[in-house]
Amino acid sequence: MRVNSARRRPRRGAESGGRTALAVAAAALLIAGTGPVAAYGMTDTDSSRHDVAGDESHELMESLDSFNEQRLAPGGEITPGAYAGAWAHIKNMPVKSGTWSEVTTSPYNEDALHYRDHSASNGGGGAGHSAGRIAALATDPTHQGVVYAGAAGGGVFRSTDDGKTWTPIADRLPALSVGALAVAPDGSLWLATGEANTASDNYLGSGVYRLADPATGTFSESDKVGGAELDSSSVHTVTFDKAAGYVFAATSHGVFRRPLSAGQSTAWTKVLAPCAGVGISGVTCGVNSHYADIVNDIAVQPGSDGTKLLANVAWRSGADYNGFYYSTDAGVTWKRSNPTGAINPAEIGNAAFAYAADGSRLYVSMESPKLLNKSSGSGVSSILAGVYVSQSGDANGSFKQIATSASLSASGSAMKINAIGSGYQPGSQAWYDQVIKVDPTDPNHVYLGLEEMFESRDGGATWKTIGRYWDFGMPCFSYDPDANSCDGDVMHSDQHAIAISEWKGGTPEVFVGNDGGAYSRPTTQTTAGWRNLNESGTLRNLQYYSVRAGKMTDGSGDAVWGGLQDNGVSLLTPKGATYQGQQLNPNGEMVAPFGGDGGDQLVNPDNGCQTVGEYVDLALQITNNCGYTASDDGSEDVITDIAPGDPGARFIAPFSADETDPNGLWVAGGQYVWGNTKTWNSTSGADWTKLYDLGAGHSASAVTSRNHVTWAAWCGPCGAVNETFGRGIATNYGGTWHQVNLPADFPNRYISGLTIDPSDASGKTVYAVINGFSRHWAEGPGAGYGHVWKTTDGGTTWNDISGDPSAADSFPDVPANAAMVTKGGTLMVATDLGVFTSTSAGHWSRLGTDLPASPAVYLSPSPDGSQVYVATHGRGIWKTAQP
Repeated sequence: MRVNSARRRPRRGAESGGRTALAVAAAALLIAGTGPVAAYGMTDTDSSRHDVAGDESHELMESLDSFNEQRLAPGGEITPGAYAGAWAHIKNMPVKSGTWSEVTTSPYNEDALHYRDHSASNGGGGAGHSAGRIAALATDPTHQGVVYAGAAGGGVFRSTDDGKTWTPIADRLPALSVGALAVAPDGSLWLATGEANTASDNYLGSGVYRLADPATGTFSESDKVGGAELDSSSVHTVTFDKAAGYVFAATSHGVFRRPLSAGQSTAWTKVLAPCAGVGISGVTCGVNSHYADIVNDIAVQPGSDGTKLLANVAWRSGADYNGFYYSTDAGVTWKRSNPTGAINPAEIGNAAFAYAADGSRLYVSMESPKLLNKSSGSGVSSILAGVYVSQSGDANGSFKQIATSASLSASGSAMKINAIGSGYQPGSQAWYDQVIKVDPTDPNHVYLGLEEMFESRDGGATWKTIGRYWDFGMPCFSYDPDANSCDGDVMHSDQHAIAISEWKGGTPEVFVGNDGGAYSRPTTQTTAGWRNLNESGTLRNLQYYSVRAGKMTDGSGDAVWGGLQDNGVSLLTPKGATYQGQQLNPNGEMVAPFGGDGGDQLVNPDNGCQTVGEYVDLALQITNNCGYTASDDGSEDVITDIAPGDPGARFIAPFSADETDPNGLWVAGGQYVWGNTKTWNSTSGADWTKLYDLGAGHSASAVTSRNHVTWAAWCGPCGAVNETFGRGIATNYGGTWHQVNLPADFPNRYISGLTIDPSDASGKTVYAVINGFSRHWAEGPGAGYGHVWKTTDGGTTWNDISGDPSAADSFPDVPANAAMVTKGGTLMVATDLGVFTSTSAGHWSRLGTDLPASPAVYLSPSPDGSQVYVATHGRGIWKTAQP
């Protein structure tokens, strides 16, 4: 996770000594058995430092929780087939005509020269042009220059010019969450859906697909391989055993296998699941089913005639079943390895494998559950157990340790203590970003991806950091471009994928995928520098949380802002636009005035250079000039912290302007509902006033206001695992703040959106949209049915307006994320599988068919009200005419 350059900590409230039950919720879904996340705040002395990193690994966990909790509530379990069932319904729904156009098609430059406010921006840190998270990479061995990139939430992109430009080739699949990509011996490209980096969002996949001619073709639903066996699973690895004639998938529910020669509909067979007693017996599980049989990697040992397999089956926070499992008969039977040497079998967690091309060596990078469970507030600086090699290639070892967090820190890393501070050394996020690869031409040449990229050319005896986290804090760094002497061995943080080309007659290249897109360099390169494969802006997989727009005062068009996962806040202005005499966008690129994680966003519709952005946890920051720093070194202070200091805000906390008085009232939600009447004249967090206490352990999930009538939805506890989920709605309708008595049939799921009907000036007509899945798919008390509810009497009564589930025009059973009512009175709802509209209660239509099936998470009108922007969490920002 790339944090804000000012080391802005999650805004858990300087006034609180710790977090309430919500803190436990933040980690429970992702870390079984750990304690509350440590509380900390930001002081004035932090505002320009890059050496106090703190518990950023837990901050990352909280960011993933904020996305997952909404979809898993109330019980933390979703029955396989939920998304597939919703997609089948959607394909038969009425379609309202509408054409979606992609907005974020420009390159995104996180290092743009004049967006370098020292207190808020990461500009100057070295990331350069960025895209969204790349979870998988593959090169086409028979077509020189053809590369495939799998986006975490944006499908598959193909490049035919060695990464210079990209084209999406999977936009019409029902799931764009990519877990793995692999080119089969016959040249086909296999796509496994369901990203596995988090090892917890196990409901996102729709199976595995095979594209016969990937160099020119595009994926379709008819390319699916097998039946429903891998639906609602995440897949970390797909690998081929040509000699034995099988393809294997490492999934969140075990190892699966099918013959390579089998027909397309032939089912996958589960061959290893220790907790379930498949492939091996007598293994104690030690965790509940949510964390059982998670396979993080599988590899075939070269030179074994396809008989020897090795799998890492482990839950990152520790479980009795954790271990290395090997097979000597192509996956028919399995044994548990007892590795000797430097690897402690009791410390095995999430691990990645890499064999030398001849099978003579086995390299392993491994996370330590023991360190993970101690890391919250304990001073543990890394959870990396180490990097190891079995110099015989044997899964039982003996293993030699060839790298530790300390040795990697000393290899030129930007994450050494005197550069970034304690608590965030290499491997601190080894549960999330961990990949290892061996050069197929040299068994001593090893690439290791953690938060940074490392390389060894002598089998691990020595290491060099070849992709720093950033340049901040390094002796070479200066905000003055003329004085900055840092070399090009820097890239975006958090590495997830490595591929090495083997094109005949071409120079072998190593391709790297991380939270900021893709990069490459020749494997023979020993000098500094990477080729940034995001520069064209065609790798369009940005993961947005929000979108807002305002008019440029020079009349050039709209300024479009959006908060992003791990890529700050993007700003797109028309090329050549000016503000206060400054040309904002001479190169036609998007820029990043705010760094770290973005969140919700507020923009003045009449002045697109006035915006409030969110780092995390309601850490609000305001700029009145588009965040533009006129000097080359960014010395101007153009972004101001105005965070209210809430003790219980969600990671992505909601805030908004009153729809009828946007310059007179802003509202925001954490444990408290906050009001701000100074709005664009705000200068500090003191400008916010507490309007209402939602209750200890409660945290706002949505807020809306119209005519100063404000509504706030909340959750608490918000976690869906090891807790009793709770939710509610509060309002000041009627003149005083109070909790709304929700009826018994109102779903006990996450309320992700509220919107007031503009035709009702009193504010008593409100729509609530509900995330997650209905009781048909979701476990837990009160999961209920319906995704869109309406009150016309200020919350006294509520009606489900989702429609008859058996009718083709009913609302699909899919997580609903946001709602708005257009100026023409049409209700729009954004979901994980598209946008839907209704003008009559219980009757719904799909809005167009050309919006990719990446989660649509946010809706907002254009400044003139003629169009609607939608933010997707994986395929950027799109717009269409208001229906």
